Amino acid sequence: MTTSSAPALWPDYATPDSLAAIEEVPLAARNLPTSTYSVLDRAAGLWPDQPAVTFLPRAEDWEEGHTRTFAELRTEVHRLVHLFRSHGIGRRESVGLLSPNTALLPTALLAAQTAAIAAPVNPHLPADHITRLLRLGRARILVAAGPELDPGTWRTALAVAAELKPIALYALRPTGATGTGPALEDLGGTTVDYLDAAMATSPDERPRAEPNAHDLAALFHTGGTTGAPKLAAHTHGNEVVDAWSIAANSLLDERSVIFAGLPLFHVNALVVTLLAPLLRGQHVVWAGPLGYREPALYSHIWRIVERYRISAMSAVPTVYSVLAQVPVDADISSLRFAVVGASALPPTVRTAFTEHTGVEICEGYGLTEATCATARSFTGGDHRPGSVGQRMPYQQVKTALVDSKNNWLDLPPGAPGVLLIKGPTVFAGYVTGHGTDGLHLDSQETVRDGWLNTGDLARVDRDGFIHLIGRAKDLIIRGGHNIDPATIEDALLQHPHVTGASAVGRPDPHAGEVPIAYVTLSPEAPEALNRSGHLIEHARAHLQESAAVPKDVIVLDSLPVTAVGKPTKVPLRIRTVRQTVLDELAAAGLPSDPTDVDCRFDDARLTVTLPRPAAADAADRITAALGRYTFAWSFTEA
Repeated sequence: MTTSSAPALWPDYATPDSLAAIEEVPLAARNLPTSTYSVLDRAAGLWPDQPAVTFLPRAEDWEEGHTRTFAELRTEVHRLVHLFRSHGIGRRESVGLLSPNTALLPTALLAAQTAAIAAPVNPHLPADHITRLLRLGRARILVAAGPELDPGTWRTALAVAAELKPIALYALRPTGATGTGPALEDLGGTTVDYLDAAMATSPDERPRAEPNAHDLAALFHTGGTTGAPKLAAHTHGNEVVDAWSIAANSLLDERSVIFAGLPLFHVNALVVTLLAPLLRGQHVVWAGPLGYREPALYSHIWRIVERYRISAMSAVPTVYSVLAQVPVDADISSLRFAVVGASALPPTVRTAFTEHTGVEICEGYGLTEATCATARSFTGGDHRPGSVGQRMPYQQVKTALVDSKNNWLDLPPGAPGVLLIKGPTVFAGYVTGHGTDGLHLDSQETVRDGWLNTGDLARVDRDGFIHLIGRAKDLIIRGGHNIDPATIEDALLQHPHVTGASAVGRPDPHAGEVPIAYVTLSPEAPEALNRSGHLIEHARAHLQESAAVPKDVIVLDSLPVTAVGKPTKVPLRIRTVRQTVLDELAAAGLPSDPTDVDCRFDDARLTVTLPRPAAADAADRITAALGRYTFAWSFTEA
C-alpha cells in the first residue's frame, strides 16, 4: 500500500502534452493502493485530522454542515465492517444500498466494499425492479433511508425486504439527527435497526482479510451499452485506477475542496467525488439528500462556495443551465473549474455559465462499463471545442467498424466508427447469476480481447481526443439517464390497436433529449387513439421507470424501413429534429418553410442547416434558441 504522496504517484497532468510522459512510467510502478479500503486507510494515515467529508442537512442549513476527519471516517468504516461481518456476510455476497445522500451513506458504501460487495441502487425504481436487481446481486443485507430521512424509500425497502428476506435491514437517519428515531417495523427473521445505533457497539480495530485489486467492489445498475437493465461489476482495481486518473489532475491539490451533489448510486458520485478526493486528501462538501434536485440549493449555492472555499464541482448539464441564471451573490473566486458529464453539454450553456461566473467548464466522457471516466478536458487554451476530452492515462481508445454479425474492423485515427476502450478500468462483466462460487459474470459480447464496445459513435484524433458523433445502439439519454427505446416500444405494442412503434429522443434544452414515440394503428382503432394522451397514459402504466414515459406519441400511416425492408429510425430522428427547429423558429416569431430546414446525417452525425435571415436580430434570435441544443447546426449563406 502506498504510504506517501511519492512523485511517481502524482505526475504532472495539467495539459494534453502530459499524457505521453505519464505513460512512460508503467502503471504498476506508481504503487497505487490495492483496494478502496486501502485508499481510505492511506488517507487516514497521511491526513488523520484534516476534514474528509462535510454533509449539509439541507440547502437552507448550509452553514451547519456535519464534518468528519479522515481518521473518523476510517473508524466508522471499521465499526461497520465488523457489524456486517457479524452477520456472516462475505466477499461473494453484496450489501444493497437504497438511499439519498446522507452522512452515513459513504461510510456504508465503503464498508460494504470492504466486507462484501456494494450494490447501490436508485431508490426511486419500483420495488419489484429493485428486488430483481438485488436478488441477482445476492444482497444479504440492506441499508436504506429510514422513515425520517425518506418515508417513501423506507416503504420501498420494507417491500423489497419482504421479498428478499435479507439477514438485516438497517435504516439511515438524516444528517445531524439526534435522539431516538421512531420505532421500526418487525420483519420476523430479519434484523431491523438503525445503522448508527447498531454500529455504536462494534469494535473499531482494523478489519482482517482486506480486499485485493481483483476482488469485486461494487455492482452498479446500468442500462448497459444496449439499454437493457443490468448489473455491471467493478473490481477494486477498476475503481482505484479510475479514481487515481481523476485525482492526478494537477489543477487541484491536497488543499482543494470539492462540492458534490450527485447521488451515490451514480458512479460519478462514488469515483469522482468520493474515491478521487480520498486519494488526494481533499475535503468534499456534500449537498443535502436531494442534491442538485433541491430547488433551494440554487439560491444558496454561491454562498456555499464562499463559505467552504469550493475549488471544483461536478454536475450534469441541466445544473449548469440553471446556475447560469442564478445571480452571483458571494465571493466565488476559489472555484477554479466545473466538471460536466453524463450527457452532451450545449455550447450556449457552456458560454452562458462561463460568462456569468468566470468559471470554465471541463467536459468528461465515460460509462459505467469503463468504471466511470475515460476522457477529460482541460482549461484555458487546451480546451478543444467539439471534443469531450482526451483519453485518460493507461486507457487506450480507438474506433472500429462493427457489422451486423458483430465483426470488428479497426479504423485509422480520425475515422468515424464505434468507440472502443481498453485498459485497467474496463469492467469485470455483467452479473448473470450466482452460485456457491460467487457471482457469475459475462461481458455479453461487449468486451473482446480486452476492448470494450461502448456503443457510441466517435472520432478519435491522433492526440487521443474523442469527438462523439452519435450512438450506435439508439439509447435515449435523458439528463444522463440511459433509456432503452425498446422498453417504450414494447409498452406501446401491448396496446391492442398499436401495430408498430419506434421510440427516439427529441432534443431538449434542459435534459439533452426526452423520449417520444411514433406508432402505427390498426384499421379498427378508435379515433381517440390519434390523440397522444391516451397512448402516453398506456405507456406510463406499462413502464417501470417514469423517465421512460414518452413526452409525445405521434401516429403515422407507416414506420420507415430501409431498402431491404429493415426498420430504421434515421428518418424519424431527422423528422424530430426538424420539428424541434421549426418549433423554436415559431416561438421566436420567425416565419419558416419546413423545406428550408435541411437535416441530414454527415459521417453518422446529424447536422442541421437553414438559411441565414436577412435581419441581423433574427439571426441572433435563432442562434440564441438553437444554441441551447446539442445537435450541430449552421446557417447557409444566400
